[in-house]
Formats: sequence, C-alpha cells, structure tokens
Amino acid sequence: MADSTEAVIQAGKQAGDQSGQPDGEQPRSVRVVLLALMIAMLLAMLDNMIVGTAMPTIVGELGGLEHLSWVVTGYTLATAASTPIWGKLGDMYGRKGAFMTSIVLFLIGSALSGMAQDMGQLIGFRAIQGLGAGGLMVGVMAIIGDLIPPRERGKYQGMMAGVMAFAMILGPLVGGTITDHWGWRWSFYINLPLGVVALLAVSAVLHLPKKRKQGTIDYLGAGLLTLGISSIVLVTTWGGTEYAWGSARIMELIGIGVASLVGFVFWQTKAAAPIMPLHIFRSRNFTLMSVIGFITGFVMFGAVLFLPLYQQSVQGASATNSGLLLLPMLGAMLAVSMVAGRVTTNSGRYKVFPLVGSVLMIVGLFLLAQMDTGTTRLTSGLYMAVLGAGMGCLMQITMLVAQNSVEMKDMGVASSSTTLFRTLGSSFGVAIMGALFNHRVQDVMTERAGALGSKITEQSAQLDAASLAKLPAPAREAYQFAVSSGTHSAFLLGSVVAVVALVAAVFVKEVPLKGAGAAAAEPGEGAVRDSAATATVVETV
Repeated sequence: MADSTEAVIQAGKQAGDQSGQPDGEQPRSVRVVLLALMIAMLLAMLDNMIVGTAMPTIVGELGGLEHLSWVVTGYTLATAASTPIWGKLGDMYGRKGAFMTSIVLFLIGSALSGMAQDMGQLIGFRAIQGLGAGGLMVGVMAIIGDLIPPRERGKYQGMMAGVMAFAMILGPLVGGTITDHWGWRWSFYINLPLGVVALLAVSAVLHLPKKRKQGTIDYLGAGLLTLGISSIVLVTTWGGTEYAWGSARIMELIGIGVASLVGFVFWQTKAAAPIMPLHIFRSRNFTLMSVIGFITGFVMFGAVLFLPLYQQSVQGASATNSGLLLLPMLGAMLAVSMVAGRVTTNSGRYKVFPLVGSVLMIVGLFLLAQMDTGTTRLTSGLYMAVLGAGMGCLMQITMLVAQNSVEMKDMGVASSSTTLFRTLGSSFGVAIMGALFNHRVQDVMTERAGALGSKITEQSAQLDAASLAKLPAPAREAYQFAVSSGTHSAFLLGSVVAVVALVAAVFVKEVPLKGAGAAAAEPGEGAVRDSAATATVVETV
C-alpha cells in the first residue's frame, strides 16, 4: 500500500540512516504512529458525543439538574482556552512531550469524572478533561505537520477528518449502549484503555528532534487570551438561554471579552515570546484559512444540532439513533475528505477544494432551508449529502494550507490557531443559529396555537419525544410546522454566512505543495523548512 515518490523514499532512507532505524521498520512505524494519532483524535471527538447521551442518567443519579449545562460548558471552555497554549508549548519544548502530557491530563480527567460523587465534582473533573482535550486536537495536527511533507500531508489529515465524522456517527450509539449495559461511569472509563494504547505507541515509536526553551512562557498573553476566549464562549452559551441577550451579565461578558482580546493583541506586539505571534497572520493564506475554518465550524455544528431535531420532531425519527440520522452528511464528508487528500497529494494543488467546498456548502444549506413538514427522509438525506460533501472539501484543506503558510518553528501555533478559530466558529454557530431558531419557533407557536403554543415553548423551543407525544394533535402539528420554520431560518442564515467562505476561497493564493526536502511555500507565504524529522514518517500506509 506504500505509494511515495522516489524523492520522498530517498528522504525517508536518509532519515532512517540519521536516526539509526533500519529502512524496513519505516512502514510499521507509520502505521503505529498513525494509529496512535487516530486514537487520540477519536478520544477528543468521541467524548462529548458519548457523555451527551449519558447525561439524563447522570443527572438521575447525581442530581444537580440546574448545573447540567456546566458539564458541557466546563469542558468546552477548558478546551478552547487551552488550545493556543498547547500549540505554543509544543513549539517551545517539543511536540512529543506536550502531546503525551495532554493525553495523561485527559485520562486523569476521565478517571476522576467516572468517580465523581456529585455534580460539582463532575463539572470540575470535566474541566480537567477539557484541558487535555485541547492538547489532543492540536497535537495530532501539529505532529502530522512535523512528520509529513506538505505534499503527502493531505492524505493523513483527510483520515483525521474521517475520524471526526466517524466519532459523530458512533458517539451516540456507543454512549447509549455503554450507559444501558455498564452504567454511565463507563462513559468516562472507556477512555482509559484507548488512551493508554495511544500513550504507549507515541512513547515507543514517535521520534522528533528535541527542542530547547525559547524564552519564558508568555503568561500575561496566555491569561488575556484565556479570559477573552472564556468570555466569548460564555456569551454564546448563555445568550438567549440562561440570560437575555441584552441582560447586564451578557453585556459584562462582552465587555470583558473585547477588552481582554484588545489587550491581548496589543501585548503580542510587545512580548518577547508571544503565545500567538501576530506575524503568522501576515500570510494571506493563513488568515483566509482561519476565516474559512471559522465558517466551517459555524455551519457544521449548527447543522449537527438542528438536523436531528428536525428529523425527530417533524419526520418522527427515533432519538435513540440520532447519530445515524446524520449519516448522509457525515458519510459524504468522510468520503470527500479522503478523496480531497488523495488528489492533493497526487497533484500538489488544492485551491479547487476551498472553492468547490464553499459552493457546495452554500447550496447544501440553501436546500436544507427548503425543508418543510412534507419533506421525505430521502430528500433531506440528499440535501445533507450535498452539505457534507462541501464540508469534506474544507475540513482538512484549511489545516493543510494554514500549516503550509508558516515556518516550521510556528507549526504548533498555526495548528492551534486554526483549531481555535474552528472551535469559536462552532460556538457562534450554535448560539446565533440557535437564537434564530428559538425565536422563530416561539413566534410560529404563538401564531398557530395562541396562548397554549406560547406556554408550550416558554421554557424551551426544543421539546423531547416524550413531551411532544403528550401534546394535543393540533398543538403537535403547530410545533412541527414551527420547527420546520425554525430550521428554515437557521439554515438560510447559514447559507448567507457561508458566502463569506466562498469570498475568502477566491483570494487564496495556490502555493504548490512540495515533497520532502523541498520548501513548501514561496517567499512571502512562509516557507516550511523540512527537517530530518519530516522524513521519519514518509511512506504512506
């Protein structure tokens, strides 16, 4: 199955000679490292999906329903805030050590979460888990950036995007099965054997050049960025749900967030070793990929939230198989992502994928906005496949081009920044599309069912299957129409926002990707300097 170019093979042999490894061990090393990285990515993506399914059971045993949202929010906050810090630590002290530390931290958080005795403990332990998860996501992409030449990188990052789609499909099914048969605590304990396998594999076969400390950590910059990101995530999480958008608490958080981020940008121009050096944004491609990544996160997680809701409420699908409901979208995303990686590797060209992906994303969202109470599952599945194909073109290309636009010493920062923008995009997408959806549902319910409709959606615009079944037939029909109207508004907004990604894609400058031993970018776009480590893993599986 190995299919590298002659130049890459030669580079691999040179690296093998330098490291003392026999040439014959290279393919095995590739498989082991790739497997370890895929397990780590699976851990980070699968956890929230599994835990989300187990939450009703957890609340039933631990109580604390009023703090339920913090189980997810604490994890999300910690992940987002720690992401850029992990990237910088990898650049300064070495990728392998930072990655292994993040795995250990994630496993500690998982073990403690499984032993939690009350909701307060669970929230705190989930935050520890989130701190480790931030390093998992960044570490996987940065290590691929270190080990694989840009020309070969598309295939590997395509696989990681496939793992992400696989986790979204598998998560709810695994979570439900584990909770029903083993108990909710095993939703966390299941991470331990997988994490240990990844940890041992990385420790044994991943060999990267040791790095020396490049000055002190930018503690002030890290603190300001953490405060700013936390404020943004809390605004998008609480706005329109816990607090009204115009409430004093939301306004305070917005003020704190803006002031922190402005202060952060100012300080990055003064810091000796900035946590996120602003010079990486001088690359047009890097900045454009950050924008496209933000929009992709905005669209993707909005779709993941509203599509199952529509299919359950309007089309009568079972909530138990909620992961399978997204199979057309996630399957298309997986297939196209793998094809895009292969084509990029074979041709060294990539600009067509942001362009085509953005167009498909716009078209897919617009088609989904046309769904109503009479739309069949086949039709909605085809619409989802169009959206999934668009996201498949964008998922791994954004990371590939971003890494190709910076120097090797900034690989971790570039990976973490791209991941962070996608994470923030998902927070904004869920919040803004969710607010529009809720507002539309409540308006339609008031119009169609009067006071009863207003009362039904007073607490929440999203009813579970049990609550929906208890409604009188006229109220149920009104709610189904309201949900279809809400999803129409949300997806129409998503299609408008996706136009920004298309505009950004038009201005991407295609810098041909090179194989091992060659510069990956032209002057002005940031040359990626290949090292012996780049060729440690060169033969594809």
